[in-house]
Amino acid sequence: MHSKQSLTHTSSRLAFFVLQVCLVFLVALSTGCNKKTSTASASSAGATSRDPGYSSREAQLKPVSAKKKKGAPISMHEQKVAEFDARMKANAKAKAKMEKEMQKPQYSDPSYFGHKKKPKKRPVGKRKFCQECGIVH
Repeated sequence: MHSKQSLTHTSSRLAFFVLQVCLVFLVALSTGCNKKTSTASASSAGATSRDPGYSSREAQLKPVSAKKKKGAPISMHEQKVAEFDARMKANAKAKAKMEKEMQKPQYSDPSYFGHKKKPKKRPVGKRKFCQECGIVH
């Protein structure tokens, strides 16, 4: 009998402890919400050290930069087509630039052997092995 009574007493103490923890949690949660609303009300009431706010004069002097969209909004398909066109134009421009670069003698003239500058033609006795192209010149 004595063990049943102590078990009941222990379970009631546990339930009381859980109830206290829940109450502390709810109080902490409610004060956190009140702080947010209190700062919002303080900013509307006037400037504080934590939330300086703005006076009505400053709000009137700020420029409004609202950009209006011209025309009707475009559909997703039209937007994707426009992105594709932009990408193709950029690729065409890059390809034209590469073709112009490849017309330089460094790339088009076979006597350059992959060098940036044309290799010197040395006399037969003074020729050196080139590490870059693997030719003695």
